[in-house]
Amino acid sequence: MCGIVGLYLKNHALENQIGSMFAPMLEAMTGRGPDSAGFAIYGDEVPKGSTKLTLYHQDLTYDWDALAHRAQAQLAVPIEFFRNHHAVVFKIATDAQTASEYFLTHAPELILLSAGQSIEILKAVGLPTEISSEFNLSGMKGSHIIGHTRMATESAVTLEGSHPFSTGQDLCLVHNGSFSNHNRLRTELAYHGYHMKTENDTEVAAGYLTWRMDQGDTLKQSLEHALQDLDGFYTLAIGTHDGFAVIRDPIACKPAVLAETDDYVAMASEYQALTSLPNIDQARIWEPEPATIYSWQRDSH
Repeated sequence: MCGIVGLYLKNHALENQIGSMFAPMLEAMTGRGPDSAGFAIYGDEVPKGSTKLTLYHQDLTYDWDALAHRAQAQLAVPIEFFRNHHAVVFKIATDAQTASEYFLTHAPELILLSAGQSIEILKAVGLPTEISSEFNLSGMKGSHIIGHTRMATESAVTLEGSHPFSTGQDLCLVHNGSFSNHNRLRTELAYHGYHMKTENDTEVAAGYLTWRMDQGDTLKQSLEHALQDLDGFYTLAIGTHDGFAVIRDPIACKPAVLAETDDYVAMASEYQALTSLPNIDQARIWEPEPATIYSWQRDSH
């Protein structure tokens, strides 16, 4: 079944509050997804030419200091990092490909969750309330955030199978539903050099969008192609460096609701996840139309 939630702040003054606004939304979706949860938050941006990587290790005693020291010496660039429970965010003064390849080669025991200038992905197996608490979601700051609570149907309950999925820089996707042609698309993406890490059909959809955008598509164009090429029943929420988007399949099989005020845009699988937001009673609220792309984006910088 799964639950999706998203929050995009139009009012920059609220960025210090995004975590406290979003945590009740994610936790409200526990009934739709009790086995794992996660979120992608955008903020704390590094300069152009630098990269943020979110890395994960199950062992809370893992020696991140030693890893950072080795990486800084071998890459010969400045590195900063901070820890958030099982995850660590590295800020590295080099490009995403160089940084990612270094850790995949020299620390294969780690799981790379995200790479980009502003994205951080945090996810784990467990109840959404537990995950929210572990990562101190309510204390986080940022400009926009999307999240997911999972009820596994097509693959095992693992960290790797939980959402969000990121297959491109500052790009991530969460999904409620299923794709009937993900195996064929997985093969096609592999032909083009995009290899998925899990058996999850959502990762295939994320990889598809990455491939389309690498070909020069805008996010809107890539989603227009997705409506033609992704077969199944789905609601998707997509996060990018500059904003987020929501789309439903051509018959709108999976639920979704959107709300917009002067301060924010919010979406959820069910309205109850929006009721804790400020001034929700004054919001414009509507159900997204089938096969219609809804997106909000900041000016690129």
